[in-house]
Amino acid sequence: MKTLRIFLLSLSGLVFGQNIQSIQLFNPQTNDETPVINFNQTLVLSFDDLTNSSEIYRYTIKHYDRNWNDDNLFFTEFANGSLNGLLDRFQYSFNTLQAYTHYTLTFPNEKIQPKISGNFELIVYKDSADKPLFKKRFFLVEDNATLALNVSRIADSKNPNVNQRVEVQAVSKAGDLSSNVNSMSLNVMQNNNFNVTVNNQKASTTLGNKLLFQQMNLTFPGNNEFYYFDNKNMDMAADMVRATEVKDGVNQTYLHAVWAYPLNYQYQPDVNGAWYYRRNDLGLERNAEREADYSWVYFSLDSDPLDKDIYVLGGFNNFKASKENQMQYDAANKQYVAKIFLKQGFYNYILATKESNGALNFGEINGNFWQTENLYQAFLYYAPFGRNYDGLMGYGEFRTPIK
Repeated sequence: MKTLRIFLLSLSGLVFGQNIQSIQLFNPQTNDETPVINFNQTLVLSFDDLTNSSEIYRYTIKHYDRNWNDDNLFFTEFANGSLNGLLDRFQYSFNTLQAYTHYTLTFPNEKIQPKISGNFELIVYKDSADKPLFKKRFFLVEDNATLALNVSRIADSKNPNVNQRVEVQAVSKAGDLSSNVNSMSLNVMQNNNFNVTVNNQKASTTLGNKLLFQQMNLTFPGNNEFYYFDNKNMDMAADMVRATEVKDGVNQTYLHAVWAYPLNYQYQPDVNGAWYYRRNDLGLERNAEREADYSWVYFSLDSDPLDKDIYVLGGFNNFKASKENQMQYDAANKQYVAKIFLKQGFYNYILATKESNGALNFGEINGNFWQTENLYQAFLYYAPFGRNYDGLMGYGEFRTPIK
């Protein structure tokens, strides 16, 4: 009886969690989901409630140290305004098979304003912040230092064509950096993916108002360009979509199969794991916030069976492996397959395997190449003597614009 109760509780939690879909923290400054802003900029949170009700949700924020550990600051130490705000701006879906309520929030706003820099979480909940519906990380940067990144090929005898090396130069905009150098460290992340980071790097060279980070462990697997699909038109098979149909009143989108283990790098423009909601009906662009529909999207990979789990990951699911995005093997067709319920639009995705220690490998299926164009993000943290939190002094990134 106890086992049955636990199962029912977990099932009810799963069903309720599935009501909240298409969570996006969009940055208008970068036109993607890079959640890094300064004190004069804003982010736009949006999500859909598939119950199509008019619930009033609440939100708050929390500050963390440079490694995303709880720094135990009180709300009044890191923010002005109310401890929580109402998330009551919503609109109902229109002209869609899947009914939903679309919520939006521009943040920071007059209700809550962070007053220090660093790592934050935006927490959305219904009754208690201790029981969040979801959390989204973001960064607030002081802009007191300019960070320049250089990315180059790094060859070693075992993997001569796989890795990329990142070098970072930090230049102070006011004053000498050397006096606080012991309190400073650098974190580097690839493609807004918190699974792929090198953290807590100390400066390898200090030159007055300039810090250099040139250590050899700032090395990342190049991976490969992201796979993509675009189903902004649900009635058309195009842009990696093999076929579409409506089945039992629900849209179905079948993607072309992709191949494992490419032998050579082939350039394919991507958006480094980002995604955009869009609906376009025969050339007419709709308001995707409330008119983009939902579809079961079928992913497939031509492959012999592997002894590892494979997941469909991207920014749209925070690169988090779960049962909902795990692929299953179809022996009859010699394919791995997965289906995920997604709001229509343009998506980047990658196929990752899980190692025995739980770590995700983003290059085993897609391939690893030093030529791959990735987004690299560098965060310079500091906590000078007398300060009880890690501030974010500067941020820099290296990306190739998509034209």
